Amino acid sequence: MKITVRDNGSLRVEVGAGETLEVLDAQGNGFGLGGRQVISLCRCGQSESKPFCDGSHNRCGFDSVVVARDLPPVPPKA
Repeated sequence: MKITVRDNGSLRVEVGAGETLEVLDAQGNGFGLGGRQVISLCRCGQSESKPFCDGSHNRCGFDSVVVARDLPPVPPKA
């Protein structure tokens, strides 16, 4: 799986051949994705079809450019 943070836009989620893309709601129910291998998830909060992107970021002036960085190591469990 690959997730790309798009400048001023969505999170693009892609899975490879033979992989299954699954998106669940808070209750564990799956969204019907119609066999899609690529989806875009909303980051701006304005989409009418959340959690999926509908291009609303273009109309609301969403501004978020993210540069890749390393996260700190996971602390050991106690």
